[in-house]
Amino acid sequence: MVRIKERYLLVNIVYPPDPSKPAESSLPSHVVHHQPTTDKLTYQSLLKAIKTEVALLFGDYGSGSLDASLSIKYLSLATSTFIIRCPRAHYRMLWAALTFLHHVPIAHGSGRPCIFRVVRVSGTMRKAEEEAIRRAKRLIIAAQEEASCATSTLTDAHVLQEPLPTDITDESSDESMGEGDG
Repeated sequence: MVRIKERYLLVNIVYPPDPSKPAESSLPSHVVHHQPTTDKLTYQSLLKAIKTEVALLFGDYGSGSLDASLSIKYLSLATSTFIIRCPRAHYRMLWAALTFLHHVPIAHGSGRPCIFRVVRVSGTMRKAEEEAIRRAKRLIIAAQEEASCATSTLTDAHVLQEPLPTDITDESSDESMGEGDG
């Protein structure tokens, strides 16, 4: 007996900055791009939008090859991440359809403009989940570092306003240094 081979695509929903709104300098850029997704996004609306896009791009062939086996296994609105399962032979078709989606699909009307970015293609659900966790941790660390750099830049600017000492003398000698001091 042969098992059906599948692929799991880990997808991030990235929100470009809105040019009509002024940029908030208090938010790190990682946070601006990786905002939480609206609560109106559901498994069903996302799956319906993807299937519609596949039918639009690839016609009956695309619909027939992906329609029955396409399923969303994980959806996190907080991290704007989802994992979708498809047949191994047609994962590139799904990837292309995701690339052409422009808005977050909600039940009534179109949602916010966004970019669906495939960040990992995996043969197992476990590896896709591990990658999602690793990326979420890395995003948190990057946002914290960017926020701390912004505050340290402000304190560095304050320190530079203070007068620097003009006479710097080194009172230490090489003999007083130990082996571990360099």
